[in-house]
Amino acid sequence: MSTASIPKKPASYERDTGTVYNILFIIGLCHLLNDSIQSVIPAMFPILEKSMGLTFTQLGLIAFSLNMVSSVMQPVVGFYTDKRPMPYALPIGLTSSMLGVLGLAFAPSFITILLSVIFIGLGSAIFHPEGSRVAYMAAGNRRGLAQSIYQVGGNSGQALAPVITALILVPLGQFGAIWFTVVAALAVCFLIYIAKWYSAKLSIMNAERKAKQQVENKSKSLSKAIRNALIIIIFIIFARSWYGSAISNFYAFYAIEKYDLTIATSQLYIFTFLVMGAVGTFLGGPLADRFGKRNVILVSLLATVPFTLLLPFVGPTASLILLGCIGIILMSSFSVTVVYAQELVPGKIGTMSGLTVGLAFGMGAIGSVALGAIIDTLGLTTTMIGVALLPVLGILAFLLPSDRKLQEWQQQ
Repeated sequence: MSTASIPKKPASYERDTGTVYNILFIIGLCHLLNDSIQSVIPAMFPILEKSMGLTFTQLGLIAFSLNMVSSVMQPVVGFYTDKRPMPYALPIGLTSSMLGVLGLAFAPSFITILLSVIFIGLGSAIFHPEGSRVAYMAAGNRRGLAQSIYQVGGNSGQALAPVITALILVPLGQFGAIWFTVVAALAVCFLIYIAKWYSAKLSIMNAERKAKQQVENKSKSLSKAIRNALIIIIFIIFARSWYGSAISNFYAFYAIEKYDLTIATSQLYIFTFLVMGAVGTFLGGPLADRFGKRNVILVSLLATVPFTLLLPFVGPTASLILLGCIGIILMSSFSVTVVYAQELVPGKIGTMSGLTVGLAFGMGAIGSVALGAIIDTLGLTTTMIGVALLPVLGILAFLLPSDRKLQEWQQQ
């Protein structure tokens, strides 16, 4: 290759290699707004169960529709934008979510609710891989921290679901969802700003992508080992997502049944799990930078097991404490698995983000339907005892290549 064909670095390149914190915080805030819109769906479950007489299986199908559309489309969007970046896809995606939440507020039937959540799912599918790419571009040399800032926004948005239920949906009912059109419009405005920054950086991103492609071509002999590592990551995401789905979608019903709580009071348990999960998501990246990504993934699941086994058998106060511990430990691997997959397959930032985050949504979607059906058949208590064993699958992380091995592969 001649030197003339090598893209020249812009004059501001040295500045651009640093971490762009303002972009990270804005995209993290947009992630919070996007996922708070998604959190309206499970937050409405107790409302819809009473107002429309929906079964647990139907509630699971609603979650399935939302998460499956998102999970299927995320890697597709990521794969496409790895080749043809689309900065303005970000505000377009949130516009789709805005239309979905508007439809949700007025939906008169189960079918129209499903159609509305499909629009929200499409918006999420577009946002997540491109949002992760923005975080990667703004990360500089702090990829773990950058991904944590981005992902903690999403987890914080999910943690708002109980607050949404208690403060908005309980007093206003289904129509209360209309307030989230304002949230979506705010996110669209922020994402237009992000898209302009993204567009200005495309020349740098294109140069980096070509370099990553060269690394990828050198690593074809490692494809089998990479495939095996991705399969292990899939099992780990399955365990984490199914357990998270059981708690976020159905533990409120369990708390109401076991502890005789109101709908509003039961949301405190979900809020504790989700907000501590957001804390764990933020801590996971810096911990992985210090102690290694594989170690954080391993500990995040196995250290959760004693708490998940105890949870179905303790009182209301102890369960609140346990849910906090489970949330912070279990979710510490969320952003880490994204970064691990991105470094496992260099040059496919959007694809790997779409695969790992989309897979988490997809696993959660399947879990929502399966767990809803299991609860209808076996009951809440039996189901909660059964899902407590899921984090044991974290033992598979022992089979993942070490961080040093990943670095060696990238240099080959």
